[in-house]
Amino acid sequence: MRKDPLVTNQYYHVYNRGVDKRDIFMSKADLNRFALSVKEFNVEKPIGSIKERLIDLRLSGVGHPTAPKMLVSIVCYCFNPNHFHFILKQEVDGGVSEFLKRLLGGYTNYFNLVHKRNGALFQGRFKSNLIDDESYFLKIRSYVHLNYLVHNIPKEKMHLVLSSEKEYNTNKFSIVTKKEAKELLDFYEGNINFEKECLDVISMIQEERGLTSLLEEDLLP
Repeated sequence: MRKDPLVTNQYYHVYNRGVDKRDIFMSKADLNRFALSVKEFNVEKPIGSIKERLIDLRLSGVGHPTAPKMLVSIVCYCFNPNHFHFILKQEVDGGVSEFLKRLLGGYTNYFNLVHKRNGALFQGRFKSNLIDDESYFLKIRSYVHLNYLVHNIPKEKMHLVLSSEKEYNTNKFSIVTKKEAKELLDFYEGNINFEKECLDVISMIQEERGLTSLLEEDLLP
């Protein structure tokens, strides 16, 4: 049991890394599958498997006929080659835990099948920190949104990075929850101001500790 229970309508920084700090994405296809899993598993009613869901969509010829109730709202995210970060708002009781259980379990099954391996892919249970202070929210939001910029990621692995940066810069929200995005951009009076704030925070973090290796612990701000 977690030391601090996950409470509905509260925001959390959620993160985890590959077991033994190994990469969790070996190809662009892996990264795309993880992103798809984030979207498809974030519904209150279980979907079974991604494969079954895609077959159902092809047969029906449509997407979700009505917007399903989400387990969590996603404010921002960053997927790096060997770890991930989210800022999530729990929308239903047990939503964060159920979402991560489906996401990590489903993706591990896919990864092990594709890469012909067995066993755990992620390092134990996901980590979560309650965000209950507005000043910290401002800092951790930027840290998650542009997390890849605090790491020394080799050029040959940059194609294995995906963050909410593109969604906010283009106002085209796919993984990020549109309601959360609107509230955030209203607060900053647009995406230009939001991006500037994020870059300022990241710049301060870089000055404090430089770029960290993907093999080092991801020290939080």
